[in-house]
Amino acid sequence: MTVNDPTTPADAGSCDHMLLQNQLCFSLHSTSLMMTKVYKPLLQALNLTYPQYLAMLVLWESDGLTVGEVSSRLLTDPGSLTPLLKRLEAEGLLKRVRSPQDQRMVHLLLTDQGKALYEKAKDIPQCILAASGLSLEQLKAIQESLLLLRKNLHTGL
Repeated sequence: MTVNDPTTPADAGSCDHMLLQNQLCFSLHSTSLMMTKVYKPLLQALNLTYPQYLAMLVLWESDGLTVGEVSSRLLTDPGSLTPLLKRLEAEGLLKRVRSPQDQRMVHLLLTDQGKALYEKAKDIPQCILAASGLSLEQLKAIQESLLLLRKNLHTGL
């Protein structure tokens, strides 16, 4: 889908809709790359990668979730999440504990070190807001639009 889709027969012969700069997917992709670059130095100070930070956000919100629950919240495959969680465990930020009721289920429990990292990370959203050059209201409007887009795309699958 392009941002400037032709809607009239007169526009149908134009190739403007095939320009990279007119592609919604590229706008999303390139913005995501820039966002990750802004996060990088903030997260390096915490010794976290961006995907690790996302996993920690989920656990700071709800400690003790299963790998499947974290995977679902992050919209990712549990198999791809496991190596990341193993690294967080090796760093001493969480423990992976098999459920005594069902050995297939692995619960993720923050360690004291993992809980303490929250205090160091809690200023990151304010840093991102400042880097964006936008108001909180503008960012919330963008986020609402993106969530609706994601929902619609998911429904269409």
